[in-house]
Amino acid sequence: MESTLHHQLKEKYAVGGETEVTLGRYRIDAVNHGELIEVQCASLSAIRGKCQQLLTGHSLRVVKPITLRTRIAKSKRPGGPIVSRRLSPKRGSVLELFEQLIYFIDVFPHKNLVIEVPLLHVEEKRIPRKRKSRWWQKDFRVEDVRLESIETTLQLKVPSDLIDILHLPAPLDPFNTSDLAEMIDQPRWMAQQIAYVLRKTGAIEQVKRERSGVIYRRAA
Repeated sequence: MESTLHHQLKEKYAVGGETEVTLGRYRIDAVNHGELIEVQCASLSAIRGKCQQLLTGHSLRVVKPITLRTRIAKSKRPGGPIVSRRLSPKRGSVLELFEQLIYFIDVFPHKNLVIEVPLLHVEEKRIPRKRKSRWWQKDFRVEDVRLESIETTLQLKVPSDLIDILHLPAPLDPFNTSDLAEMIDQPRWMAQQIAYVLRKTGAIEQVKRERSGVIYRRAA
């Protein structure tokens, strides 16, 4: 079932164009002035094959939202009124995008593709779960997610755009993943993940291998 968030973003990016358009064997979220628009709130891996097929003859904009802030709204039953609201202490980050792009490196970059990344504030409506079928399941389930606001929007068209969204200090070259981890103030495993995406998409290139790790530089 389509979430309110997905519907809101679909309508926003259609901007008066068509929504839910059939193109061959695919259903397209929206079409605006000839550009196909796919809103993907779930994993990018789920639409990888679809995007590869669409890009062979069309301009495509993939909208991949990242949630920065979540307001939790609780209800006692499905469709029931909200009984409480609070802000979640967890904050999202644009760095989450790189985890998604691991499964999209054979799609991006492409001359016909733009990845648009709106950074969102949302409201998540939760209702109690009647019973848990798995021990790891939470005591609630998410009934719906609704857009509150868009803080800013990023666009990825070429590999260097990936470096730009990291806001790395200059000069960047040369560096290893330990250096990158320090620059983004994140653990090294995350820096390794980001470096993998940057290398596979052509944003950086490997220079040499040292005892401290692989040395990279920005691609020419």
